[in-house]
Amino acid sequence: MSPDLFSHLLTWLDQVFVKSFDGWAVVGYVGQVFFFMRFGVQWLASERAGRSLIPLSFWYLSIAGSLLLLAYGIYRREPVIILGQGPNVIIYIRNLMLIAKENKKREL
Repeated sequence: MSPDLFSHLLTWLDQVFVKSFDGWAVVGYVGQVFFFMRFGVQWLASERAGRSLIPLSFWYLSIAGSLLLLAYGIYRREPVIILGQGPNVIIYIRNLMLIAKENKKREL
């Protein structure tokens, strides 16, 4: 890697990860952590059961992650994030509604 290219890379990394860091970046990072955690929860539940499962906590982590990333995208005015996360919240809530409906049927 040439010294000039390396210098440009360091400048870019500084601008993206250091100079743009603020409270909203923390919101975005926490949202990403929730999204990562949901896959870990799903994987562990599936491994324990010996089959593919999607536990209830997966949907709650999905909603939390989506809402935080949506708030971040709205604040930063990033249409890709807004369009990507907005509909997800509706889908995750609908899944919880379907689960609740199924649980009610089982109770009867």
